[in-house]
Amino acid sequence: MKLAHWMYAGPAHIGTLRVASSFKNVHAIMHAPLGDDYFNVMRSMLERERNFTPATASIVDRHVLARGSRKRVVDNILRKDKEEGPDLIILTPTCTSSILQEDLKNFVDRASIISDCNVIFADVDHYQVNEIQAADRTLEQVVRYYLEKSYRQETLDQFVTDAPSVNIIGILTLGFHNRHDCRELRRLLKDLGIRINQIIPEGGSVEDSKNLPKARFNLIPYREVGLMTAMYLNKEFGMPYVSTTPMGAVDMAECIRQIKKYIDTLAAPILSSKRVDYESYIDGQTRFVSQAAWFSRSIDCQNFTGKETVVFGDATHAASITKILAREMGIRVSCTGTYCKHDAEWFKEQIKDFCDEIIITDDHAEVGDIIARVEPSAIFGTQMERHIGKRLEIPCGVISAPAHIQNFSLGYRPFLGYEGTNQIADPVYNSFALGMEDHLLEIFCGHDTKEIMTKSLSTDMSPIWNPESRLELNKIPRFVRDEVKRNTEKFARRKGILNVTVEVMHAAKEALS
Repeated sequence: MKLAHWMYAGPAHIGTLRVASSFKNVHAIMHAPLGDDYFNVMRSMLERERNFTPATASIVDRHVLARGSRKRVVDNILRKDKEEGPDLIILTPTCTSSILQEDLKNFVDRASIISDCNVIFADVDHYQVNEIQAADRTLEQVVRYYLEKSYRQETLDQFVTDAPSVNIIGILTLGFHNRHDCRELRRLLKDLGIRINQIIPEGGSVEDSKNLPKARFNLIPYREVGLMTAMYLNKEFGMPYVSTTPMGAVDMAECIRQIKKYIDTLAAPILSSKRVDYESYIDGQTRFVSQAAWFSRSIDCQNFTGKETVVFGDATHAASITKILAREMGIRVSCTGTYCKHDAEWFKEQIKDFCDEIIITDDHAEVGDIIARVEPSAIFGTQMERHIGKRLEIPCGVISAPAHIQNFSLGYRPFLGYEGTNQIADPVYNSFALGMEDHLLEIFCGHDTKEIMTKSLSTDMSPIWNPESRLELNKIPRFVRDEVKRNTEKFARRKGILNVTVEVMHAAKEALS
């Protein structure tokens, strides 16, 4: 837990609430003071959905501080059980209420004896984990709870389906383009002749968790949520899983080939005549459905020559976008980073050959300083990088959570699948100022001012330009003038020069050459 003006990942209880809100007929109760209960507003605003189960706040006030929370927490659980009739109630504290160090697990055990529904306590350390880790842990806890319950009641069906089948694990509410990605994955699996057994948690029922082992394998589209559940199912039931994110043409093909490996293990001869030719499917989709493959070889994509980018986001999206830019579009990635510090080793392994520099941090100021130092032609990151780009006048495409309401688009905008390759290529191309665009804006009075601002987040004093040097600077074409000014000021700072003259400009040019 940390105090910050901006956090890339929210507090742990938000992750638990996201999982609970994604399932059907699951109710979450958060033991929290006023001010921590903003989840319902955020959920309804961003997802633009009315039909969802809102979370309930068991408010910690002065009476609770004086007498303890047990009665209030138990009463709230029983009241919601009676009013809503949920399949499951999940109780979670927040970082603030965790300071009280109350035995909420004991309260849950007491309430579960009296209530008609199942009640569990979110087993998450709110001081050590963030929203993403908590969501992953909560999903695994819910699945484990229901599978162990079914095993004790001898209702667990472990007979796998004859036809190829899959569970999609990790699609949840408030995820970055998750719903669009889910539609694209459904289409992909239908084309491959694979039946979807379960999709959890989004739209799933906890009572159906006992049917998860019936699938042939599990598909984990995002590393952030679902990986712990897949590892648990693999350990307890021997279920293989595919965790290669189907984003971009190359990883898309790799994901399909991994799926084929598990499908080919089917022993049912009757299915052999119905199998899809995976290699032909990959070839056809890459050449005729995905426009990104030919676009990367077109004259338009040659405009990216010499362009540099910075990529930052969650581990899944930052790694995938980096590989798409470097491997499929030929764009130089100067720096790639993620705020998922817990997944740093995997992230480094994935993108070590595709970028010049790797950064693992959850400090937005550090990311901003790197962007100011690199001065890329475009940024691909979160909403924070978009704000940084506005300050530095660098275009930014949002490719990862945390996101704003504008990133929960009404239209169909998947990032996964072959249609996702097209949707990614568009913002990449549109994020760059290409060709003579900036120069034409200058010619046709598209810019409001000739005044040039130094692109830096640093608070250092900028060198002062005298009238002669400023006149000389204004003679330089607009589309390279900003870069000349930045390079000259860098040279002046390095040399300790406070006043920029024409001679300093020439010296800077010589040094750069």
